Amino acid sequence: MSASVVAHASRTGPAPGRCSRAPTSAAHRVLRASCASVPASGPAHRARVPAAGVGRQRGIALIEAIVFIVIVSIAAAAVVGALQWSVRTSPDPMIRKQLLAIAEAMIEEVTQQPFTWCDPTDANVATAGSAAGCATLPEANGPEAGESRYGVTRPFNNVNDYDGFVMNGVRNVLNDEIAGLEACTVTVSVQPARLTDAAGLAAAALLVTVTATGPANARVVLQAYRSRHAPNSAY
Repeated sequence: MSASVVAHASRTGPAPGRCSRAPTSAAHRVLRASCASVPASGPAHRARVPAAGVGRQRGIALIEAIVFIVIVSIAAAAVVGALQWSVRTSPDPMIRKQLLAIAEAMIEEVTQQPFTWCDPTDANVATAGSAAGCATLPEANGPEAGESRYGVTRPFNNVNDYDGFVMNGVRNVLNDEIAGLEACTVTVSVQPARLTDAAGLAAAALLVTVTATGPANARVVLQAYRSRHAPNSAY
């Protein structure tokens, strides 16, 4: 087959990109072989180029990461500081329990004392109907001269004797210090009060306030009323 024949066949053969499916001559067979070696063109065979931006992910800029870290650090520092302040200012539950026991013991000691018109050592204590009926020692707020909680001959013998009492370090009535409670302080206040019943009748009473303080700013306050239900009983 001559070159002129092949050239003629290529000029008169199918359009570029198309090959005859039923060649009828040797020239067409040569043309088909040459078409098979050329990639077909057309919509089905076009290279697919991804659109701009498709498949790319947007990351976090360095400045954004730094700002986030700074904000989180400030918030964490604030939370930790608040927790530390709470721990420093909140008393230990064990200390509060100890102070509560101390305050309860003191308020029981005070309210169990007599509440009479006269000092229990007064000659008219068992008969006086008011402070005016006392021989020499009508009761008043605060201890009488020479009286003390720890006194052997003249201890506190009335509720209002405890008014203004202060105890630094916990001690019993024998003045023995309780080990481990040296940092605790107890103060007592006894003030006149009136108790009114359902009928509107008022009765004389005393309001006893016991304040116990200890380490770590712990503080417990208890109050109780003591009525004059036995004004002539010295015991």
